[in-house]
Parts: sequence; C-alpha cells; structure tokens
Amino acid sequence: MSPWPTGHRFTERTRAKHATVHALLAAGHSKRSIARQLGMGLNTVLRFSRATEPEQLFTGQWQSRPTKLDAYKPHLDQRWQEGCTNAWKLWEEIKELGYPDDYGNVRAYVSRNLRGRPQPVGPRPPSARAVTRWILTHPDALPEGDQLQLKAVLAGCSSLESLASHVRAFADMLTQLRGEQLPEWIASAAATDLPSLQRFARHLERDLDAVTAGLSHPWNSGVVEGHVNRIKMLKRQMFGRAGFELLRKRVLLAK
Repeated sequence: MSPWPTGHRFTERTRAKHATVHALLAAGHSKRSIARQLGMGLNTVLRFSRATEPEQLFTGQWQSRPTKLDAYKPHLDQRWQEGCTNAWKLWEEIKELGYPDDYGNVRAYVSRNLRGRPQPVGPRPPSARAVTRWILTHPDALPEGDQLQLKAVLAGCSSLESLASHVRAFADMLTQLRGEQLPEWIASAAATDLPSLQRFARHLERDLDAVTAGLSHPWNSGVVEGHVNRIKMLKRQMFGRAGFELLRKRVLLAK
C-alpha cells in the first residue's frame, strides 16, 4: 500500500514517469538517452530504474506523516457522508472538539481526499408550496402518498404540526358552518408560539360578530364582492382616460 495519502498530487505523476523510464529501458535506450528525452537528471533516471515498483519511490519529504488533523479525520469523513461539504463548517466543528490548527489544513484535506468521494443520495425534501397544498387540502381528498409525506413532515416539526391542526380546525368551521366554535379557536391560536397565526387571530377579533355570522350562515356577499372587484378593476384600467359616464356605459354593456 502506498505511504502517500490517497489522491496525492505527485502519486500519478511518479507512476507515469516510472512506467515510461522502464518502457524505454526495455526498448534498449540508455539511461543518458532517457534523461535527454524526458528532460530528467541522470541521477533521477538511475533512481527510477533501480525501483522495481513505483511505491519504492514514495519516500522522503512527500511521505505521509502524522499530523494534528489525523485524530479528527474520522469525524470529517462521517460528516462528509452525512452531507456536510462546507470545509469552513467542518473546521469549526472540529475546532470545538479541540483541533488546534488553522483552516487551511482542513480545506486541503477536503479538497484532496473528500471532494471526489460520492455522497449518499437521499430523497429530495418537499417544497414549501407542496407542504402548504397538503395542509390546505381536505385529508379525504389527499392521495395516500401525499398523506404519508405530510405525516413525515409534521412529525419532524412540532410548530408545523400545530399550524396544520389549527388550519384544519378553521376549515372545519368554515365548511360545516360552526361559527360558535370561533372564540375557542381564537383563544387556542393566540396561545401558540406562531406569530403569523396569532396576528390572524387578533384580526378576527376586530370584527368578531361579522366573522362569526359568516361562519354560521349559508348566505354570503361573495357575488356582491365579485362585482365590486370587477368595477374596481375597470376603473383602474381607465384611470385618467375617462369619467364616470364611460365607466357606467362599459359596465352596462358588459352585462
């Protein structure tokens, strides 16, 4: 086994030179001729010719020596396999474990030994949009695969699980016309550690009677609001180009 570290930049170069020198010797070239052809010193050619295996040349200043990083290499290898590929973060981690040296040695080790090493490919996490869609979809209408993924996501985040529970409780009030449950829902939402949900609950309290009525009766002003929005859109489109009379005509002609 080579005493040089795996991936050392001189390893393959030395192997190639060793193979070339011995190939030329086998073809009948003299050592002086080989030195001229390869641009090497005669003593270097002699040293290569005496080595029956390139590993015999792996000695001296480039030989692998014990370093302060050796004790932390198992940790670096494990974190790399877990997906942490940031050399600076790896250095900070082993520094907390007692590593006394600087960042450059960790960067060199990562670049030389870990950069080309394959990493395990895990499942791609769902996007925020996908999780939002799963939460807002009625459980009975959610495919089994999405249900399993949502269950796994909620199991890993208690805050998201609390949010999903409140969203579904509110949806139940909305679809089943159970407005009498609104005060209890608001109190429960205000007690969470979710700022956005707390703000939503406070806004509902500002017009509690109207919201309760909207969640309790089948009648609503949806059609009226639709017409109002359409008129506002037309007015914005015609801003600065016409008066109310043209707006009135356009609305009447559109009917």
